[in-house]
Amino acid sequence: MYAIIRTGGRQYRAEVGAIIDVERLPYEVGATVDLTEVLLLTDGEKAVVGRPLVEGASVRATVVDQYRARKILVWKYRPKKRIRRRRGHRQYYTRLRIDQINPA
Repeated sequence: MYAIIRTGGRQYRAEVGAIIDVERLPYEVGATVDLTEVLLLTDGEKAVVGRPLVEGASVRATVVDQYRARKILVWKYRPKKRIRRRRGHRQYYTRLRIDQINPA
């Protein structure tokens, strides 16, 4: 059984026992999170597609870690103009362990 969930504007495939990294959620490590934006729910034989969400379905997950990804460097360069700019970005992520998928 698996579900397609949406959080942070992105979609993820959630299976029981799987570890997924999503954009930062405001929860402490060890907290339990209920993700209610379930777009698709399937058990291998039958699939329930939401329009846009599956009514009553949810995914329960536990926060395993809060961390920041590696730094991404962005260079802007204009030849012959002596313009060189360097900018960096580190995205915040939350690591979730999927504990339970609750069908509608």
